[in-house]
Amino acid sequence: MTPLSSTEIGAPARKFLTAEWRYLAMLNYEIDPAYLLSYVPNGTELDSWNGKTFVSMVGFLFLNTRILGWSIPFHRSFEEINLRFYVRRLGPEGWRRGVVFIKEIVPRAAIAGVARRVYNENYVALPMRHEVTASFAPPSLVVDYSWRFKEKWNQLQVRTKGDLQPIVSGSEEEFITEHYWGYAAQRDGGCVEYQVEHPRWRIWQVGESVLDCDVSGLYGDVFVESLRAAPSSAFLAEGSAVVVRRGVKL
Repeated sequence: MTPLSSTEIGAPARKFLTAEWRYLAMLNYEIDPAYLLSYVPNGTELDSWNGKTFVSMVGFLFLNTRILGWSIPFHRSFEEINLRFYVRRLGPEGWRRGVVFIKEIVPRAAIAGVARRVYNENYVALPMRHEVTASFAPPSLVVDYSWRFKEKWNQLQVRTKGDLQPIVSGSEEEFITEHYWGYAAQRDGGCVEYQVEHPRWRIWQVGESVLDCDVSGLYGDVFVESLRAAPSSAFLAEGSAVVVRRGVKL
C-alpha cells in the first residue's frame, strides 16, 4: 500500500504540521477486539490483519517540527510515546486505513495543549528522555525511550538485529506502518479525520525489546493483559519527513 495522491482523494487539506519522525520503535500486541470497541470513533471500524487485532506501543523522535509553517523555539525536537490501534473507513476512493490513539505522551505542555484543542487527541505532558546507541560487534542499534509517571521512570527499549531492510509486502510490519489517516473521537460524538503523508519506510528487525510501563495507571486495566504478554512483532522504522494535514469533521 502506498499513500494516496491528491488526484485520488481530491484537493488535500491544508498542511497543519510538518516534521521528521525518526527511530520509530514499535512493539505490537494482539488484543481481544471487544476491548477496543468503546474507543472506535463513529464512522470507522476496527482494522485487522490475518484475523488479528493489534495495539501498538510506539516511541519516536519528532525533529524540525513546524506548525502552520512556524517553528516554535524549544518545541522543534522532542520525544513521543503513544499507545494506538488500527481502524478503517470507506472513502470515495476505497478503504482509508488509519490509527486511533489511546494516549500520546510528549514532554512539552504546549504541544499537548495544541493537539487537544485542534484534534481532541488524548495528549499528556510528562518528563521524557531518550538515547540512541550504536554497537558494532555485532552491528545493532539500541533505542531507548523513557518517561516519568508517578515518580517512576517507564521504559520502551529495542535492540535491532540485522540490516535495514524494505518492508515485505503483505507482512505484519506493512500492516502496522501503512496507515495514512488519523481518527479522533470528538466530545459531541463525532469524529475528525486527518491525513498523514510519508514515504514507505525501511525497518530493522528487533532481537530484544523491553516495555516496563505502568499500564493500568496510564491506559487502564483493559490493556494490562495484552501489554504484559510478549509482543507479536517488534521492529524499528528509520522514519522520514512527514506532513500532517488539517482535520476534517465527519
